[in-house]
Amino acid sequence: MPFARECPSRSSRCQPSSGRSFTSASRSGGTSRPRARARSRTGTSWSAAPEIGDARLGTWLEALADTPGLTSVRDPDELRRVHIDDALTALPLLERGPVIDVGSGGGSPGVPLAAARPDLRFVLLESNRRRCEFLRGATVVFPNVEIVCARAEEHGRTGGRDAYGTAVARALAPPRVALEWCLPLVGPGGMAILFLTELEQGLEHVSELLGGARPEVVPLPGATRRRLLVVPRPEASAPVSTLIRR
Repeated sequence: MPFARECPSRSSRCQPSSGRSFTSASRSGGTSRPRARARSRTGTSWSAAPEIGDARLGTWLEALADTPGLTSVRDPDELRRVHIDDALTALPLLERGPVIDVGSGGGSPGVPLAAARPDLRFVLLESNRRRCEFLRGATVVFPNVEIVCARAEEHGRTGGRDAYGTAVARALAPPRVALEWCLPLVGPGGMAILFLTELEQGLEHVSELLGGARPEVVPLPGATRRRLLVVPRPEASAPVSTLIRR
């Protein structure tokens, strides 16, 4: 799926252009603090992802499937489940913005969440220039979305550190590494939300080093392995000065 131009550099912000866009629309356990807080704030049920009747998402999903290298899923129902429904499971936890989707790839979970929360500003952070060019289409039809072409470490050094209310990441890296990339971008009072299928040891220690609170695991309905790892940054947390070495 071609677009008008590439990002001029990995650290640049891609701006909308007159190139092709997505505008031609088609179509478990005890309650943790984040879950209870989200339900009391939004009234959203955790039992299922909400239906978002937004034609822009249908067009984005088609473009995602038609662009080589972005997804291996071809069945339309599975495509929606993997890239939209799963993304929206984090919706009840979005308490503050701006929101950054770290390693956004083809745009999930950032694009579906941006469609569901037009009141929040979303940044899709992606280091691959070809994927970044694909994501530029989302900035045309979603006024609350912008693209930053950079690695997480680079973005942290150029104004991204402590700059976001929420960081989300899916299939980014092993949980420990993903947390090292995401949490420094979150300011005090915010949180990092990781979409996981596997947990690993040492996450509590990594969170502490980065100024985070104790991680909380939120199992997802009907899933045996899928879960969200929620890591808050306390209000009194000191700013993150450096990333720890992996």
